[in-house]
Amino acid sequence: MSNIDELKNTGLKATLPRLKILEIFQAGKQRHMTAEDVFRVLLEDRSDIGLATVYRVLTQFEQAGLLNRSNFESGKAVYEINEGQHHDHLVCLDCGKVEEFYDAEIEKRQHSVAKAKGFTIADHSLSMYANCTKDKCPNRPLTPRHAHHN
Repeated sequence: MSNIDELKNTGLKATLPRLKILEIFQAGKQRHMTAEDVFRVLLEDRSDIGLATVYRVLTQFEQAGLLNRSNFESGKAVYEINEGQHHDHLVCLDCGKVEEFYDAEIEKRQHSVAKAKGFTIADHSLSMYANCTKDKCPNRPLTPRHAHHN
């Protein structure tokens, strides 16, 4: 299905900013992107789409179900293409990289915890914040953010 058809299916007109922004997510160079990330790519493409438009389009895409939004602890909203499969996130505190995972046991436990408390889960998101334990993490900044100077 073309992007134009995809937008029409959501009831959104296929405007240039919308097409361009959808294209950026589908290119998939970076799966989780903030509005600023999208804006940066548009700037590199010499596009004259402003940051306010980027925010507006991302909100429209989220409401239309094209994108999912997560708020990680950086306080920034992060968007990704909605592929319909549920997954959780593991966020690196050292470099901010986001890993996705799905664990059937965790899903089961969440439902049984909710049930025991008298709830039925309608929706949930799980984000775990962790420090990287890989010796040669390709994403880690050269100087650790938490370095102590003597």
